[in-house]
Amino acid sequence: YHFYFIIFYVRLMAMTITETVENYLETILMLEKELSEVHAVDLARRLGFSKPTVSVALKNYKEAGFVKVAENGHLSLTALGREIAEPIYERHNLIAEFLVALGVNKETACQDACKLEHDLSDESFKALKTYYLLNIK
Repeated sequence: YHFYFIIFYVRLMAMTITETVENYLETILMLEKELSEVHAVDLARRLGFSKPTVSVALKNYKEAGFVKVAENGHLSLTALGREIAEPIYERHNLIAEFLVALGVNKETACQDACKLEHDLSDESFKALKTYYLLNIK
């Protein structure tokens, strides 16, 4: 356990987890749920970035230990990448569902969730989640 914490800490010091990193990892996770295999071109299409831009980012994320790239170009999250992506994905889905339940249209709710998922404190998210699960869902 301590070994993994040390590795995680060293990698965090080498690469700060920014909103951009979270977006890339969350998008890979979302694509994994939709497609049998995820490739850089899928990620570029979804994010609206050029393939060269995505390739440079993926090289950095691979070096940081967030992503694996197979010889055939298949992308997957490492355990570390998944640890970062899954909570962001959960936040996104819950915030979007909450906003839809309040009457916001789905497209706007998803766009707003993308903005809020990164900046909402853990305390506020836990309160929102608790309220949503007890009163709305």
